[in-house]
Amino acid sequence: MTTIAEKYFPSLSPQQRRQFAMLPSLYKEWNEKINVVSRKDIDNFEVNHLLHSLAIARFITFRPGTSVADIGTGGGLPGIPLAILFPEVKFTLVDSIAKKIRVADAIASEAGLSNVTSLTGRAETMKGRYDFIIARAVTETGQFVKMTRHLSSTKSLNEKKNGWILLKGGDLGKELDLFAGSAEVALISDWFEEPFFVTKKVVWLPFGR
Repeated sequence: MTTIAEKYFPSLSPQQRRQFAMLPSLYKEWNEKINVVSRKDIDNFEVNHLLHSLAIARFITFRPGTSVADIGTGGGLPGIPLAILFPEVKFTLVDSIAKKIRVADAIASEAGLSNVTSLTGRAETMKGRYDFIIARAVTETGQFVKMTRHLSSTKSLNEKKNGWILLKGGDLGKELDLFAGSAEVALISDWFEEPFFVTKKVVWLPFGR
């Protein structure tokens, strides 16, 4: 059976295909113990969560050696699907709720991911430097940038400048006014045909703002 990941990323290796095929059942199983995905939404996991996470991979192809922090990861989204797609990229999954990190840890382990590290804590007190800071459905953009600015790295490995990459929805006009001229917004519906993505966007902001 072809997974949603294979539909849009047909050059996946056999191992990546297996890993993506495992995720829906792993998340469903763990979600019954610890709620990391809305219970009414778990049956739409492949589109609403897995594929949504992979929209970042349509915006940028992370080069080997890149370091990425997924802030407010919950149960490992978008970090875990991206870690499958980019096995030579280092992902750090961060959430302030320990039980959610427990789920992310377990799923990363069961999927056989060696490029994932998990941390329980708040972004404001984190240490370290990352080439990209990613997030999905977190706080308002300006607030998020302030919370995580100290984690930014100036080392550059990728075509895109180092920065924040956020999965957002709805009207972002007012929210991004502060970043006029530097923010780039991409429509996920340009890449994925499913109706869920009609209002969904990828927002990139280079570090230094």
